[in-house]
Parts: sequence; C-alpha cells; structure tokens
Amino acid sequence: MSTRESVHRAEEMLERIEIVRGDITQEHVDAIVNAANAALLPGGGVCGAIHRAAGPELAEECRQLGGCAPGDAKLTRGYRLPARYVIHTVGPLWRGGTHGEDETLASCYRRTLEVAHAHGIRTLAFPSISTGAYGFPVERACRIALRELLAGLQRFPDIERIRIVCFDQHTYDCYCQAYQELAHQQSGTTP
Repeated sequence: MSTRESVHRAEEMLERIEIVRGDITQEHVDAIVNAANAALLPGGGVCGAIHRAAGPELAEECRQLGGCAPGDAKLTRGYRLPARYVIHTVGPLWRGGTHGEDETLASCYRRTLEVAHAHGIRTLAFPSISTGAYGFPVERACRIALRELLAGLQRFPDIERIRIVCFDQHTYDCYCQAYQELAHQQSGTTP
C-alpha cells in the first residue's frame, strides 16, 4: 500500500469516529461502554448512571462475572438501555502518570474493541474513561483514546461507527481538539 493510500485509509477510519456531547445512557448503538470499577458494581459518575438506566438486572449479571482487572473488558446485556449490550472496562486511577496509567488506559480501548469484534458489535458509544473520579487528565486521555480507537478500526473493519459521548463541555472541547490534531497528522498537514 502506498503512503497516499495509507493516508486515505486512515482518514476513512477517522470519519467513523464521532464526538458528541450528551448522555451515554440514551445512545442507540449496539453497545455502550461503561467506565466501570473493578468489582463491576454500581458506582458514581458514568457507571452509576448506566446501572440506574439499565435496572437492577445489570448489577445482578455483573456480580456473576467476578470483577474485572484494570485494562480489561467484559460484556453484559443492556437490559433497559437502548443499547443491546454494555461493555465494562476498568480504567486506571491516576497516580501521577508514573504507574503505567497510559498503557492501562490504552488497554481499555483495545480490549473493548476486541470484545466488540468477538460479539459482532458494529456500533459503540464510549465515555471518556478514567477522566472523572479516577482523575486521569482529560487532555492526555483523549489523545490515547483516539489513537487506540483509530488503530482498532483499522484492525476491525467490521466496526462501523464509534461515538465518544462527552458529559461536559471541557471534555468535549478536549476531544475535538485532539481529533483535529490526529486528522492533521494522518493527512500530513499542520493545523
């Protein structure tokens, strides 16, 4: 594949990523991604909102999974959510960036896409993993997320669309800026 073909392919992959501001529990996709805790039990933030919207059956199924290690991902049904499935992934707790946080966060995105691919999931909605209560700096997290999502779309062409659903304006702005930077990198232009 020529450099030009490679750039064109990367640009096509980027077009399959959409950044929106909203409520992930309202997304009409095959699966939404839960920024879960290691016990996979209802918590605060995105995790709590997903569990409340899905109903108590979600927590019951999660209890049977035996938890989830940071950087890994597990699948459940979506119950009362518009999404058929929930993919739970456990992001890193920010401890200054010197304890493997970047790699653990990258693994969350990789493993989630692997689980999605294995279950025939074609559309997904992601929150900004680890940037809430876990304290990961959003400016750093969004670059890791977009890099891994782009690589995942190249690995799994059957995944048709990824939406990144940002809860607040600051997170949305950071993702939009990082997206523009990545688009310029892929096209070989400067912003």
